[in-house]
Amino acid sequence: MEARERMLLSPFATLSNQSRGRMVQEEECDIRPVFQHDRDRIIHCKAFRRLKHKTQVFLAPTGDHYRTRLTHTLEVSQIARTISKSLGLNEDLTEAIALGHDLGHTPFGHAGEEVLDKLVPGGFHHAEQSLRVVDVLERDGAGLNLTFEVRDGISRHSKGKGEIIGEDVFEMPATPEGRVVRIADIIAYINHDIDDALRGGIIRDEDIPEDCARILGHTHSQRINTMVVDLVASTLEKSPFALSLSEETSDAMVKLRDFLHERVYDVDKVHGDFVKCSKIVEELYRYFIENEEAFLREVGREELYDSPDRCVCDFIAGMTDRYAFRLYEKIFLPLPWVIL
Repeated sequence: MEARERMLLSPFATLSNQSRGRMVQEEECDIRPVFQHDRDRIIHCKAFRRLKHKTQVFLAPTGDHYRTRLTHTLEVSQIARTISKSLGLNEDLTEAIALGHDLGHTPFGHAGEEVLDKLVPGGFHHAEQSLRVVDVLERDGAGLNLTFEVRDGISRHSKGKGEIIGEDVFEMPATPEGRVVRIADIIAYINHDIDDALRGGIIRDEDIPEDCARILGHTHSQRINTMVVDLVASTLEKSPFALSLSEETSDAMVKLRDFLHERVYDVDKVHGDFVKCSKIVEELYRYFIENEEAFLREVGREELYDSPDRCVCDFIAGMTDRYAFRLYEKIFLPLPWVIL
C-alpha cells in the first residue's frame, strides 16, 4: 500500500512512509499504513462516539434530521476526501484529520467553548482540546499516540472569520491534507447550517442572498458542488500545495457565512438557548472546582491527574449535551422523593 501511494499520489501528497512519526515509538501494523491506522484509532475512541450527542447549531434537536457534531464531522470527512482524491493527496491522512478535528468540542456548541475560555486559566479552544484528547485523555490517560501529521492537522484545523483561505503560514497545517480539512470544515458548516436553519424555520429559501444563490447554487448539493469544484479547479490551475478559490466563489462564501451569523447564529430564537446553557457549564465548573471530593466521585478517580482547573475543564469539555443536563439536574435541582 505504501508502494501504491508512491506510484499514484501527487508529488505534493504526504506519503505514509515519510511520516515524522509518533510521540512514542511503536511497532507499526503489518497491513495498515500509519495514517490509516490513526484513522481507525480515532473511529474506535470514546470521544468520537460522544460526538453524536453534542450540539452542532440547534440545541438537542428532537427532529431526526438535524446535524450533530458527529454528522458534521462525517460531512467534513466526505468533502475533504473528495478534494484530496481530486488533487492526488493522501486520503487516509485527510480522513484521519477530519474525523479527529472536533473531538475536543464542548457540549452546547461554541457557547460551551466561550464559557470555558473565560473560566479556565490560560483560556480554552476546542482545537487545542481535540489535540489533548488524542494525546492525553483517551485510553485512560495513555492517549492514541497519533502521528505528527494527524496531530498537526487537528490542532490547526480551525479558523475564524475573514478570508476563507488564510495566508498566515504560521496558522496553517504543515501538510496539504491538513489544509484541505481546514477549508472542508468551512464548506461543510456553511451548507449544512443553512439546511438545518431552513428545516427549523429560522430562514426561508428566499432569504438567502440572491447573488450568493446565483454564484453558488440554489440547493444544498449545488452549493457544495460549486465550492468543491471551484476549489479543485483553481488549485490545479496554480499549485496543489497552495489551495485557492476563485475570487467570485470566495466572496460568495464569505457573504453566505456572514448571512448565517446575522440570520441564524445570533438570532434570539437560536442564541437564547445557548445563553441558558452557558449558565449550566459555568455552574458545573465552579461547583467541581470548589468540591474536589464530589468531582473525584463523579469521575471515578482517587486523585487528580493534573491541576484542578485542567481536570474539571477536561471533564466538562468531554460531556455530551444530555449528560450535562442530567448532571446539572442531579446537583442543583430538587428531585422528587421516592419512598421504597
